Amino acid sequence: MQWFLDASTTGHKIALMVVAILLFAAVMAAILFAVDRPRRVPNWVVAAGFVGPTLLLLAVGLVYPALDTIRGSFYDRDGSEFVGLDNYVTVFTEDNFQTVLLNTLLWVVLVPLVTTGLGLVYAYLVDRTRFEGLAKALVFLPMAISMVGAGVIWKFVYEYRPDQPGVNQIGLLNQLLVMVGIEPRQFLLDAPSNTFYLIVVMIWIQAGFAMTVLSAAIKAIPDDIVEAARLDGVSGFQMFRYVTVPSIRPALVVVLTTVAIVTLKVFDVVRTMTGGQFGTSVVANEFYTQAFRQFNVGLGAALAVLLFVLVVPIIAYNVRQLRLAEEIR
Repeated sequence: MQWFLDASTTGHKIALMVVAILLFAAVMAAILFAVDRPRRVPNWVVAAGFVGPTLLLLAVGLVYPALDTIRGSFYDRDGSEFVGLDNYVTVFTEDNFQTVLLNTLLWVVLVPLVTTGLGLVYAYLVDRTRFEGLAKALVFLPMAISMVGAGVIWKFVYEYRPDQPGVNQIGLLNQLLVMVGIEPRQFLLDAPSNTFYLIVVMIWIQAGFAMTVLSAAIKAIPDDIVEAARLDGVSGFQMFRYVTVPSIRPALVVVLTTVAIVTLKVFDVVRTMTGGQFGTSVVANEFYTQAFRQFNVGLGAALAVLLFVLVVPIIAYNVRQLRLAEEIR
């Protein structure tokens, strides 16, 4: 057993990986062999063979950690003493954490709304245009970049150098300001505006996703609806408002809720660009900081539970809207 738990050398780790792969292959082969027996095997055995491993992995990798995190949120920093709701009281009363909650609220309100709005307008404007493919590809490209990569790119965009003779600005925005005679700014240091500059990065990343989903929804609008609206004299902005938007409402809900969930879990952008300093931290970054930097496991668990509680209603609403859309169809 110790050989499986203590892999210190490279060769040992490679051997352990090979053993794990072979063990997985052997287990899957045994399951497939068992369920592919003659018809004498009951249906419940076949179902258990396919569903059982998945449920087991979910229980070990998802359910147990979630329950253990909830339990840990009621204990002190090292998990040795029960403190009740003290960690939650700290989250909602201390000034530092109130700033974190306010920042998270700004993120989860602004990013989905602005992203969905931009994606909708852009998808509508480039729909069936001559260079539609190129126009969509340019907006979708940031989706191919990791959150960390996007954070590094925009950190250089916002980079600041002192406004002194012989000192050249390497940040794109500050260089543009200098070119028009405006003093450079410390975009990532000045609170609370620095939070909005970080939000811009998330919007830049997610706009391609919103545009793609909404563009597909716009193309799925039946032609007879569009033609009927045009015969009634509807055109331009009225077509967009009274025909396009109502027709793609389910897609709008999906985009809004999906982007909201991703935004609630935002960590990479904040961690890469500011490290959560200068009043820019959010819940996802703060529970990492408390648990793995400050070693306050109880408070970190409370923040993780809070994040989970915030995500669940959005997921439930998304599922409900999808079911309603299926019933309409």
